Amino acid sequence: MNRRFNPVTLQQATEGSPTLASLAARVRDTNERLRVVLEGIPPEMRGAIQAGPVEGDVWCLLVQGSAAAAKLRQLLPALQARLRSKGWEGATIRIKVQTRR
Repeated sequence: MNRRFNPVTLQQATEGSPTLASLAARVRDTNERLRVVLEGIPPEMRGAIQAGPVEGDVWCLLVQGSAAAAKLRQLLPALQARLRSKGWEGATIRIKVQTRR
């Protein structure tokens, strides 16, 4: 059987699939949130922080190390205010410490 496959770009695949389109939109949302909050985080801490998933109004920040997580907890009110100022009303940030493996 001779089948021909036509390659498609990621954008074409995303546009053709509601599931992929939804996933791409969530990734864009978390990356945009991360960009906004990183501006309020000291530069030396930024490498220890990654965007996590959004569940309802709760967004998870993944943090490497308990010391960075403790400092980030002190910054939470300001970071949440930054999100609200950019249109994420009622946004709550949850911090999850990543363990090294």
